[in-house]
Amino acid sequence: MCAAVVAVGAGGCQLISPDKKDKGPITVGTTDTITSLDPAGAYDAGSWELFSNLYQSLLTFSPGSDKPVPDAARSCAFQSSGLRTYVCELRDGLTFADGRDVTAEDVKYSFDRIRRIKSQQGPGPLLATLTSVQAAGRRVVFHLGVPDATFPFKIATGAGSIVDPRRYPADRLRPDSAVSGSGPYVLKGYAPGSAAELKPNSHYSGAVKNVGGAATVRFFSSPAKMSRAWKDRTVDVVARQMPPTDLAALSPTDNDVRVMENSGAATRSMVFNVRSGSPMRNRAVRQAIAAVVDREAIARDVHHRTVEPLYSLIPRGLTGHSTPFFDAYQKPDPARARKLLRDAGITTPVGFDLAYSQGAATGDEAATLRKQLEATGLFKVNVKWVEWKRFQEGYAKGEYDAYCVGWLADFPDPDTFISPLVGADSSLHSGYRDSGIEQLIRDTEREDLRGRTAGDFRTIQKTVAQDVPMLPLWQKKDYVLSGKSISGTQYLSDGTSIWRLWKLNRI
Repeated sequence: MCAAVVAVGAGGCQLISPDKKDKGPITVGTTDTITSLDPAGAYDAGSWELFSNLYQSLLTFSPGSDKPVPDAARSCAFQSSGLRTYVCELRDGLTFADGRDVTAEDVKYSFDRIRRIKSQQGPGPLLATLTSVQAAGRRVVFHLGVPDATFPFKIATGAGSIVDPRRYPADRLRPDSAVSGSGPYVLKGYAPGSAAELKPNSHYSGAVKNVGGAATVRFFSSPAKMSRAWKDRTVDVVARQMPPTDLAALSPTDNDVRVMENSGAATRSMVFNVRSGSPMRNRAVRQAIAAVVDREAIARDVHHRTVEPLYSLIPRGLTGHSTPFFDAYQKPDPARARKLLRDAGITTPVGFDLAYSQGAATGDEAATLRKQLEATGLFKVNVKWVEWKRFQEGYAKGEYDAYCVGWLADFPDPDTFISPLVGADSSLHSGYRDSGIEQLIRDTEREDLRGRTAGDFRTIQKTVAQDVPMLPLWQKKDYVLSGKSISGTQYLSDGTSIWRLWKLNRI
């Protein structure tokens, strides 16, 4: 039987015939970095992109859906209207990749070790409302300290990855680079900083009905290196992060390239260390910086308008988005910044370190921020690049006065841009705490009708704009580029840290 396959590319529709020589694993390029292959030790996009393929969670997200669906679980639900007891029933026939049955005790173990290990780079902040887990037969019962309507969303992420207790120590991270999970793929080979080879898991049973073929993820140390690999076509797909100049140059008339734009938003912010001893401890310094930074210039000159200026923690398109930073600091105003510092009795120029790590155009971005700030005569900025894992460790310890970080939604809900960033257990470790914000976060967690949380989220963001523990810079949609012989790229990413490698196929 012969069939003609119609593919939609950047330039429209065309007939494609398969290349018989093109039979190897689909190769996906990314500049994201793997912090750890152990779910207890990673809370970053790069690691979770692999986790969503190698591990299984009780729940997951279907492409484009804003509600979690069962994966390792057959069903999950809150036991009462109080939103403090959440019960999941495991599906039958669930096994790890080596054939061993997955039990409710394994699920309990996986959550308990995250809370016990408390890795500074781990997903502990997402489980802040969890007090205990019980296993009874095929049931897993989660007890929450406070009502939390977002809990199902949280356990559908990499924080909910189920591990094999035989391979993962209860009180420390797994020391090797192997993976023992029950996800759609198994890890066939892994070279840190270079590549991860994945093959379909024949024992998998869950939400994914059709696991695709083998895939290789290649890790690039810079967007420029990934761009060269893409242009040489040594990778089939590139997902994160191409240089802004490459994205700006994309043409809708290029029939050789598929361009897919995800529906979510990635954001980037300048975070301030408000601990004692840091010049950012004084709110007037943070406010003065907010009064000077020109987001429009960063979007135009650094990112070639592939990003949009952001004036809130919650990006456009999500419930609760507002523009408090625009309302408070409508345009760059050095005179206002000078008055803020003078009224606070602060001697100028204020010297501080600004650290940054991975991402497209991050060096140019940091240099532009320094130029903007130093042009006022009010600041002296020491910019420094730090390797990703060391960077995470550094800001967790308070080693930098300010640092630029990107943030990708954990799940499709505004809470993912609030609680982990400015909550008491912030994964950014800025030292910032506000009792009013904490109360409002608790109030939003009690609301199972998420549209009703908009007012509280706007109030939180107004407080953040006044205190400035962090300064939102921009938001963007992530792009996935592929050759015309690859299908399924529209499902690979949807603006969260889930990568659906199983959706990719050769045509």
